[in-house]
Amino acid sequence: MITIATAIPDLLIIESKVFGDDRGFFYESYNRRQFTELTGREVDFVQDNHSKSVKGVLRGLHYQIQHPQAKLVRVVQGEVFDVAVDIRKNSPTFGKWVGEILSAQNKKQLWIPAGFAHGFVTLSDTAEFLYKTTDYWMPEFERCICWDDADIGIDWPIIDAPLVSAKDKAGSKFADAEVFE
Repeated sequence: MITIATAIPDLLIIESKVFGDDRGFFYESYNRRQFTELTGREVDFVQDNHSKSVKGVLRGLHYQIQHPQAKLVRVVQGEVFDVAVDIRKNSPTFGKWVGEILSAQNKKQLWIPAGFAHGFVTLSDTAEFLYKTTDYWMPEFERCICWDDADIGIDWPIIDAPLVSAKDKAGSKFADAEVFE
């Protein structure tokens, strides 16, 4: 396992060593001891989530204002453009974002600490997305920022309008969103 720095120091790309041959492949997607050594963070994952989306589906930008969730995200089928936005008001990278292509082929993972809004758009015909969280989903604390907010300016790699849920269409503008102090 190795970590790769991003433009926002707290966000990390994690790559695992993949052992493959003509039979297929094997890799260790998570090892608590290695994760702690590589990131300097000891985390307690409490929930695993799995979603499937068709091409053009955009989910996000989601976060929980109370009981914030750190996430370790990856794709096991297909390809997505994954985005994390720093919404920690006192951070020097407040309002900045990082995007990374995650796919079944590249097997990259993205570590997203608490204090970030998260979203992704499906680039392949379908994609299956897995993520571990450090706190439970609590819908009463869930918030959403508009995926296309001009103040954030995410450069989504899409041509057509994405397929977005009603909840995500009703997301807040970044300027009006509840953020972390």
